[in-house]
Amino acid sequence: MLHKLIMGLMKLSKFLIGGNLDIGTVVPISFLLKKFQFWGKITICRVISISVKANAEEKVVIMLKRIGVLTSGGDSPGMNAATRAVVRVAISEGAEVWGIRNGYKGLLEEDLSKLNFRSVGDIIQRGGTFLGTARCNEFKTPEGRAKAVEVLNKYKIEGLVVIGGDGSLRGARQLADLGVAVVGLPGTIDNDIWGTDYTIGFDTACNTILDAINKLKDTASAHSRVIVLEVMGRKSGLLALMTGIAGGAEKILIPEVKFDVNELSNQIKFSHAAGKWYSIIVLAEGAGSAVEIGKVIGEQTGLDTRVSVLGHIQRGGSPTAVDRINASLLGQKAATSILSGITNVMFGYEKGQIVSVDLIDAVRNKKVIDPVLYKLAEILSR
Repeated sequence: MLHKLIMGLMKLSKFLIGGNLDIGTVVPISFLLKKFQFWGKITICRVISISVKANAEEKVVIMLKRIGVLTSGGDSPGMNAATRAVVRVAISEGAEVWGIRNGYKGLLEEDLSKLNFRSVGDIIQRGGTFLGTARCNEFKTPEGRAKAVEVLNKYKIEGLVVIGGDGSLRGARQLADLGVAVVGLPGTIDNDIWGTDYTIGFDTACNTILDAINKLKDTASAHSRVIVLEVMGRKSGLLALMTGIAGGAEKILIPEVKFDVNELSNQIKFSHAAGKWYSIIVLAEGAGSAVEIGKVIGEQTGLDTRVSVLGHIQRGGSPTAVDRINASLLGQKAATSILSGITNVMFGYEKGQIVSVDLIDAVRNKKVIDPVLYKLAEILSR
């Protein structure tokens, strides 16, 4: 098997470079394997050199020497932990790491600098992202993405780790189409990325919302009120669903499940008459307006109804231990993988284990709500 591999590489090099590959020579062929794709879902993007030796085990050195890292889209607690891990692991492996500020916008503006161990000190406990993040319409154009590739080439950055949500990962996929080595990490409080059970920041956001629910229940019970709590989630209701279950909400309204506000009002009146003196309704923003829904409930039930829109407090705060540890493990995996030449993948979690997901699948498929979870929420709220 080993002999056939060596002979095959020798024939391949002779065909591609028009010369013989003698035993003992070292031929740089990074430009050769950059375009080769294996049948699986992982592409090997670059091989620095292949050394062929007689009567000895062959040595294949696969290593990128300079990578970049950026955070993009909405910030989420734990992004700093992931970036910290990428930087320190990559440097430990002998590579350079360049931090790109403000996402793809900073890449186009060449707002980047070389990072070291101290650059990522004292950040693991902080929310947000020390690299900054921004939206960038220019990057959405073919010309903008071509410019991004030019900047990466100018600074001799051979690979890029992108931490962000679906839009950020879609941008990473588009760069991969242009020949850039990319690895994505899912960073969004919505947990709406296909192929992973977990996204960086989701656990912290859940705990922030849960704390709000606990406090709202105190005041709602004191005044026998109905409180409609609006949380984030324009397209996905997973954040509302999980926190609603954990917080004991009487009703959870999400974009994936249609509801009738008139029927909801009747349910609240029935529950109130049966002895449930207060109700907490958790509403994902994509399912409707808390102000409008709260107004209808108040008018139709005659109960004192209040509205609380949690807003951007859900994005901030010191990351939980879960987010710090999971983000660090994902950052380590991203660094070692991209340095080894793996590209066009996203790393996430499935059943507690880190898994790789093809970027195409991650951005093309839509994560769906587990109907069992929603049914459980309905049962528990009675």
